Amino acid sequence: MAILESLQAFGINGLIQVLALATLYYYIFLFFRGTRGAQVLVGLTLFFVILMAVTHVFSLDVLSWILRRVSLVLGVAIIVIFQPEIRRALAELGKQPGVVLSTEKRTVIDHIVQAVTTLAEHKIGALIAIEREIGTRAIQETGVALDATVAPELLASIFFPHTPLHDGGVIIRGNRILAAGCVFPLSHDIELHKKTGTRHRAAVGLSEETDAVVVVVSEETGTISVSYRGRLSRGLDGERLKRFLSALLKGRPAGSAWRRAQEQLDLTPEGIAKSEKLVSQEKTSGD
Repeated sequence: MAILESLQAFGINGLIQVLALATLYYYIFLFFRGTRGAQVLVGLTLFFVILMAVTHVFSLDVLSWILRRVSLVLGVAIIVIFQPEIRRALAELGKQPGVVLSTEKRTVIDHIVQAVTTLAEHKIGALIAIEREIGTRAIQETGVALDATVAPELLASIFFPHTPLHDGGVIIRGNRILAAGCVFPLSHDIELHKKTGTRHRAAVGLSEETDAVVVVVSEETGTISVSYRGRLSRGLDGERLKRFLSALLKGRPAGSAWRRAQEQLDLTPEGIAKSEKLVSQEKTSGD
């Protein structure tokens, strides 16, 4: 009875507000999942929830007053802490629905995979970003404009040691190489700094700020890696790289099973295998 009376006193409006806030927090955590901001967000939330509970249980009026004042500046702090994630979220809102993979795009993917495989066999480092909906003009301006057709020989020659542009990154849009020798932003992930080199940190950094797919070839081991949405997957071969790029760059109308799989993409080896399975199922149902 006491519980029923409490619910009646709380009212339908209060219940709706709780459900709305719970849904909002759920999607916020879902968006930040897998990013460096996730742990910070969880820590801040737990910290303030515990403080609010303590002040309510023990009637700590002074501490409660301080928390109310701190909450006024918390919004600014969140904007500063989660600036990369917020920028990526706003950019996602302006993205246009994708289209089915064209023959031209399949050819571009084949050329990229051919160049990357060749570079990996000779242990020549490479950094290739494939632009999607979010533009990279500011990054392009740090390099040398090319506007050349994507060709495996050209890509391989750009990264050949001792050439002027081999240290930077290449940006591709459609079937054109827009620029080479570009400086990509480095990821601020501390753990990533300990485990990987500059190329891999640059790949993750660009994928954190844009929706570009970034392919990396290690100069030391010849390992092929892919970074997307701030996540890095290593140890791919040419065939798997081709399937993965085809899946990411294919695009489906918003709301489809592929779109949901794309948004929740997991760049672990198991996640790649799962996404490939989902894409195959979506292709079969579409046929």
